[in-house]
Amino acid sequence: MPITQAAAKTESALNNPLTIAKMAATDQPYDSNLTLPSKSYLFNRPPQWKPRFHGQQMQPPEALLPWLQETGSLTKRLRSVHGNDLAVHVLFHRWKPAFAEECEHLNVPQHRYHLIREVLLHVENLPLVLARTILPAQTIRIAQRNLSHLGSRPLGEVIFAYPDLELRQRDFSLTPANFWSPAVLQQYPLQTAIWGRRTIYAIHQQPLLVSEFFLPGMQA
Repeated sequence: MPITQAAAKTESALNNPLTIAKMAATDQPYDSNLTLPSKSYLFNRPPQWKPRFHGQQMQPPEALLPWLQETGSLTKRLRSVHGNDLAVHVLFHRWKPAFAEECEHLNVPQHRYHLIREVLLHVENLPLVLARTILPAQTIRIAQRNLSHLGSRPLGEVIFAYPDLELRQRDFSLTPANFWSPAVLQQYPLQTAIWGRRTIYAIHQQPLLVSEFFLPGMQA
C-alpha cells in the first residue's frame, strides 16, 4: 500500500470512536505498523515553564499581561476584539505520545497516545496565537468525543461550554527561537522570544493541557 494511503488509513482508524474507547480502557498504546512523524509541528523541543514571572528578564510586556492572566475563554476575549474575523488554521492533528514533561504534568503514562492538536488563531493575514492541546483518550471519552472532531472550531468555544470545567494550574514560558520548528520560523519570523501560557483544565475530573503562545501581532 502506498505510504499516503497507509497514513490516511491509520489516521482514520485513530479517529474512530471505537479506537478512542479502546485506548481509554487500556494502558497499551495504539498498535500501528505506521509511525506518524513527530510529536509536534510547532516545536523542536518542549518549552520550559515556570509557575510565575521571575525577575526583570521574566516580565512580559504590559499589553500581554491581561491575555496571559485571562482565566476565562481566550477565544471569547479575542472575539470581543476581532469578532467573526477570528479564524483557526489547523497545523497538526494526530494521535501521538506527548512530550515526557507534558505527560508528567498531566500525570499520564509516557507511552500512551493522546490527541495532539496544534493550531494558529489569526485574523485575515495577521497571526495572533499558536496553540497546542494535549487531549488524553479518557478525557475525550468522558467528554463524549466532541473534542476529537473540532475541525476549524476554536477549542475554547467547546470546553468553556462544559459547566464543570476546572482550571487547575497555570504556568508561563518565554520561549526562544531555537525551540521552534523550522516550519514555524519560516512562516512566522520570530525575532524575539515568545511569551506563552500553559493551563491544565479538567472536564468531569479528566485533564487536558492547553498551551497558547502570543505572537507579535497580539501587541499591535
